[in-house]
Amino acid sequence: MGRITALIGMIKDKASQGKAALVSSNPTSKSLSFHLSVLRATTHDPSTPPANRHLEVLLSAGTGSRATAASAVEAVMDRLHTTKDACVALKSLIIIHHIVKHGRFILQDQLSVFPASGGRNYLKLSGFRDEKSPLMWELSSWVRWYASYLEHILSTSRIMGFFVSSTSSAIHKDEYEEMVSSLTNADLLREIDALVGLLQEACKIPDVPFCGGKSLADKIIRLVGEDYVSSVNELYTRLNEFKDRSSILSFGDRIELVCALKRLESCKERVSVVFRGIWKRAWIDGFWSLVREVKGMIGDLEDGYEKIERSMVGVGRRGKGYVSARFTDRLVIGYGDAVRFSSGRFSNVDRFNYSVSSQTTLNVL
Repeated sequence: MGRITALIGMIKDKASQGKAALVSSNPTSKSLSFHLSVLRATTHDPSTPPANRHLEVLLSAGTGSRATAASAVEAVMDRLHTTKDACVALKSLIIIHHIVKHGRFILQDQLSVFPASGGRNYLKLSGFRDEKSPLMWELSSWVRWYASYLEHILSTSRIMGFFVSSTSSAIHKDEYEEMVSSLTNADLLREIDALVGLLQEACKIPDVPFCGGKSLADKIIRLVGEDYVSSVNELYTRLNEFKDRSSILSFGDRIELVCALKRLESCKERVSVVFRGIWKRAWIDGFWSLVREVKGMIGDLEDGYEKIERSMVGVGRRGKGYVSARFTDRLVIGYGDAVRFSSGRFSNVDRFNYSVSSQTTLNVL
């Protein structure tokens, strides 16, 4: 059955690529050339992730006009929303992830405003099922989780004002830290809350498939691991800022910070297993040491850590972590929602990418 499914997939790939190649031979058909690149990058073969040369063609849309970028994003989304094959869906999601990480602003912007049905099902894959074979059934759980994770990337980016882990721009570290220090406590807490939520979603990553598809899973783990490094860098800067402000935090701010730290610690064991080898041990140990230090400073304050814990009114459980009632109206992607830069707090500031340790600099596309 597996061989028959693979053969059918190969035939579909050849047919669709052949048809697209004939149509896109017209030099004026730029959108069709993107369509062909998407087809070539999203084959039915579970043993190969999208090739870099096809990803580069799609990322090149960011060097053109807004219409060109829109055509590339539309080609990817059409492929994602019309397929019933788990391999094709996963590869389409990998392309979206690459756009978030390595695409230029104009391409990222088109992705962020792409029409959607709204709510938490922005990519419309929460009910995805491919029952053709045991492998496809197993990969379907990866499709559902990966789509949810990318939705968290987009919603977190809306809150932060930039795409987390994007490599498309840079800013000097000192300037960035000065910018973070200018944020209000409420802004810092909201950003920490979003970043911790992203890490919690990353922890839900399924186990690597036993019967195939390992190369696809390894590719996704690598991409998400890079996001993890970036998210920890962002958290590191913000927790350091709160450490400097610890003596002037209000009681309510301390409660929110304790909630976030508890949720963050609930991720520690899982991420240490899933993403081991992606970072240098000393770097991640330094981060968790900072988390403990901030908690200790809160505990040493007059109100005390135990009193803060007893005062967590409206705090509920989310998986193995905690969530405060303060951010229950968390932003999600909906109709017309986007990562807006034109009027946001970071509208005139580029992002920077730096590591706590030089060993965390990762090879990308």
